[in-house]
Amino acid sequence: MALRRIFQLIVLAAALFAANGDRAFAEAQTPVLQEAPPEAKAAPVRRPLRAGKVDRAARLETLYDALAKAPNQAIAKIVEAKIEALNFQSGSVTADLLMVRARSMIEAKDSKLAFELLDSVVEIAPNFIEARAQRATLYYVTKNIPGALADLRVVIAREPRHYGALTGLGVILQEIGEDKRALEAFRRALAVDPYLDAVPDMVKKLQVEVEGRDI
Repeated sequence: MALRRIFQLIVLAAALFAANGDRAFAEAQTPVLQEAPPEAKAAPVRRPLRAGKVDRAARLETLYDALAKAPNQAIAKIVEAKIEALNFQSGSVTADLLMVRARSMIEAKDSKLAFELLDSVVEIAPNFIEARAQRATLYYVTKNIPGALADLRVVIAREPRHYGALTGLGVILQEIGEDKRALEAFRRALAVDPYLDAVPDMVKKLQVEVEGRDI
């Protein structure tokens, strides 16, 4: 499931499920965009990166740069697809197979099995942030807002350019009344990908509510 689909699921879920009340609001007080839990921080690199990892990182750097400078939406969508294809490569054949199965279960709305599969992927490939991004979406649609926020914090800490996670974070923060922080998340997402669906309109709306109209 591409990151665009993640965002579409989140927006769809917002229409189907209510926010998780006081518990969600209390959990959201943790500064999501400023501090990550210890497990979110990557372990120090003590060995040179393998050639494949270096190549992947270089390709992502080039693609994110191209996305930020895309001249139009059509080009941006092509670049998005390339980024998303790389993001779904864990480096583990087993993790990749489990992820395919998990995505199928999400599509089939079998949340229980999807959670089991995603938990296994996170355990097998703890640095595979796309598994956490998918699990964050699943937490959200099953009304576990604290769980969604926890996974999103890890994703954003490890990949600050993950526009899907930033968008999902913005949706959740807006839903629980954290408009200022939601606006920050949406703006960060647009800085990475200026052509995200619906996000520019969300920014305009929140900008008026948070910062007021220009005089």
